[in-house]
Amino acid sequence: MTFKRITLGELRKDYVMDKFVIYPSNLDEIKKDNSSNTICPYCPGNENSTPSAIVSLVIKSGILQRLSDSEGNIVKDWSVRVFNSNTPIIVQSNSTLYTDKPLYSEPAYGYHQILVATPNHSDSFSKISVEQWCNVLLVLQDRIRWLYSQKKVTYVSVYINNGNKCGTKIDHPHIDIVTFSEVPPFIESKALLSHRYVNENGNCPSCIAISTELDGPRQILATDNFIAFCPWASIYPYEFAIYPKKHSTTLTKISQKEIFDLAMILRSTLGGMSQVLNNPSFNLIFQLSPEKKNSRQFHWHIEIYPHINDLTGLEKGFGVFVNSILPETAALKLGAAARKEIAKIVGVE
Repeated sequence: MTFKRITLGELRKDYVMDKFVIYPSNLDEIKKDNSSNTICPYCPGNENSTPSAIVSLVIKSGILQRLSDSEGNIVKDWSVRVFNSNTPIIVQSNSTLYTDKPLYSEPAYGYHQILVATPNHSDSFSKISVEQWCNVLLVLQDRIRWLYSQKKVTYVSVYINNGNKCGTKIDHPHIDIVTFSEVPPFIESKALLSHRYVNENGNCPSCIAISTELDGPRQILATDNFIAFCPWASIYPYEFAIYPKKHSTTLTKISQKEIFDLAMILRSTLGGMSQVLNNPSFNLIFQLSPEKKNSRQFHWHIEIYPHINDLTGLEKGFGVFVNSILPETAALKLGAAARKEIAKIVGVE
């Protein structure tokens, strides 16, 4: 049996289930192990190792400036930098190559951008300052808005792969932003179930969960506008989520004050997790509602998954998860460490 060479990114759907898999056009590049490369392409001075910056956030005399690279002029002294990925999992193409079921496929069309969260390679998401987190979130808001204004962009996904056990080969703190021409099945399912719950019960299920968890045994930390807690049915050990207290469907609609609050709770909880679990690899996912031509919305939030255990056949084959750490126990430990981080932040900053 022979396999066709994939020259363009391809998105294939399962025979039966509503799920899809992306086969990037640059498989050989993505497979490369960069761990032995001593030059970090995301560090200042190595800007020529990446595509030109779409946005470079520069702070001059306390004023934020959004600049971009131009021919022969690379922006220096940046605080946050965004560019198109060197190894995108999807690309903009004009391919019209489609195949029908049962072997359904379509072009994997979209944007894949990288947001470098700090110029300092030795920093981590658990150590960058609250002010820097605010800068990251402001740029992220800007990118999400711009991407949703583009054709063929139906959903913008935002996620962090931190550590070599969680899917990254570059240690420098960065965020992946990937768009899709249709809403990913997982997000579509969450939006549908939330929409159905609201119709049947008259209230948002996440709002009910927040009121239940507030000041409860699974709460880790709360600010004026956000709450962090370990979910009642946590799938993974020390998994936790961050929700806005008031009903909101997307990150792009939150205010400057809410951005500061979010930066504070992110820095504190990630710092606490780092202390409790000794700097684990982790995934952080922004679960945002679709913003384009979609009436089904859900309460946006952030999910954090430390890498503690590998999945077994039970999880992979049946979707039944075994968690050896009760969320109440995880919240107790994470909460104590997060409050210490808050104390340090207030004392230093």
